[in-house]
Amino acid sequence: MYFCYHSSPLGTLRLAGTDQALHQLFFPNAFAVGEAPDDWTYQEEPFTAVRQQLDAYFGGKLKHFELDLAPSGTPFQRDVLKALQQIPYGETRAYSDIATHIGRPKAVRAVGAANGRNPIAIIIPCHRVIGRNGSLTGFGGGLKAKQSLLNLEANHC
Repeated sequence: MYFCYHSSPLGTLRLAGTDQALHQLFFPNAFAVGEAPDDWTYQEEPFTAVRQQLDAYFGGKLKHFELDLAPSGTPFQRDVLKALQQIPYGETRAYSDIATHIGRPKAVRAVGAANGRNPIAIIIPCHRVIGRNGSLTGFGGGLKAKQSLLNLEANHC
């Protein structure tokens, strides 16, 4: 597994993956980040496209990522992640909307948990999921980062 760091308006992000796909994108304060495992290799080259697309996204010039992704998770979690990728740029959905979309309307809390375990934040847009009443809810990068991402998208729709 390769990894590198990338500066963003939200802080330094850690990217991890292989030559074929991105497996992780974590915020600097995410509980799951910690130190990179000893068997990972620091290398920037596998992440050239990821870094270019992130820069374009933060610059308001990219609305849809075109990257090979390999998020980990259970089949249910991967269903949630697929549903998140279908939320259009600049729009939001409630957790209950995602639960209904994947055919599990009573699994709202499980959707919230799966959303919270998203290993590829920003690119798989978990920030676009909010409470039914419009409130911002938990986010691995912090609520300030979530609001910043929603504002960025609202300003470039």
